[in-house]
Amino acid sequence: MKTARFFGVMAAVALVASACGSDSKSSSGGEALTAIGASEHALNLIVWAGYAEDGSTDPAYDWVKPFQDNTGCIVKSKIAATSDEMFQLMSTGQYDGVSASGDSSVRLIDAGLVAPVNTSLIKNYADISSFLKDQHYNSSGGKNYGIPHGWGANYLMWNTDVVTPDPTSWSVVFDKNSPYKGKVTAYDAPIYIADAALYLKTAQPDLGIDDPYSLNQKQFDAAVALLKDQHSIIGEYWNDYTKTQSAFEQGTTVIGTTWQVIKNLASNTDKLKTTIPKEGSTGWSDTWMVSSKAAHPNCMYMWMNYITSPEVQAQVAYYFGEAPANTKACDQIATLYGDATHCDVFKAKDEAFAKSISFWATPRKECLNGKGNDCVPFSDWIKAWTEIKG
Repeated sequence: MKTARFFGVMAAVALVASACGSDSKSSSGGEALTAIGASEHALNLIVWAGYAEDGSTDPAYDWVKPFQDNTGCIVKSKIAATSDEMFQLMSTGQYDGVSASGDSSVRLIDAGLVAPVNTSLIKNYADISSFLKDQHYNSSGGKNYGIPHGWGANYLMWNTDVVTPDPTSWSVVFDKNSPYKGKVTAYDAPIYIADAALYLKTAQPDLGIDDPYSLNQKQFDAAVALLKDQHSIIGEYWNDYTKTQSAFEQGTTVIGTTWQVIKNLASNTDKLKTTIPKEGSTGWSDTWMVSSKAAHPNCMYMWMNYITSPEVQAQVAYYFGEAPANTKACDQIATLYGDATHCDVFKAKDEAFAKSISFWATPRKECLNGKGNDCVPFSDWIKAWTEIKG
């Protein structure tokens, strides 16, 4: 397995190297490259945990070092706990790129912090699922601003030794009379307000919620009120996946919202189950974006082509627990890990399922669902989240 993985990575790196020209054609002012030039020998990334593994977490998962060896681009990655942190870090201009979700990617575009991307320079772009391309969170004004990476849902997870029967609704984490009071967890970010709104869409249909990211004041206030009630049963809000993993392992947390990678890495995974409740789920569709002030744009383009190759996508998707954007990775996962069901489980090729997920987005006054301009903007979400947590 390890040997197969190594040679798969080497093949992907060779593709990156072959795409490089002799000189960078990057323009100033955040314009897209017209050709990939020589390596600048450095690459500074902001990433979600699990997206730039170098073997230090698990020796079996290392796709950074082969990339460095074959391109000369030495990777320094900064793990961000939330999309808000990603936006703040990108605002410093110290990073070349970011693996942004929809609740930061649109802000990055609007703020001029990321540059358009020349997709013709990304060899693997043609193999990325069409339903992930040209979306509002990775394009604007007819221009592409990133390369889709991976996607998935935010799951409900619980400890089967404690939580019975198996829950089928998000109500179990919003009930202020919950028997699991003090052992419930929720994601620590303003975008979590959308989870409450998604639940209320079904639980209180009279509110008329259509899109959890397009909330009028009444709908928004209802979601905030629900979360303030929930606060009394929360044992811990999380944004560091290692801490919530530990909490589930130790039993101090028994139920709450999670990422699949947390279950995958937990030592007591046999006692943990995940599901998408009947109300549906929020989720993420991540995009590799290039800083408009990138000091190493050539290395960033090399990375985007490398990280979206079937061989490397297979490793990231299997390690993190997500659907790969490049579905050719599905066969690689079967070959490398003996798992022929991964892409079926995560519905990697299921466009209808992808459309059913309420992917993170940046709320604006002009409603994202196109139904008016009286929606609560994200700046108010940030203020409300501070109030919710007290």
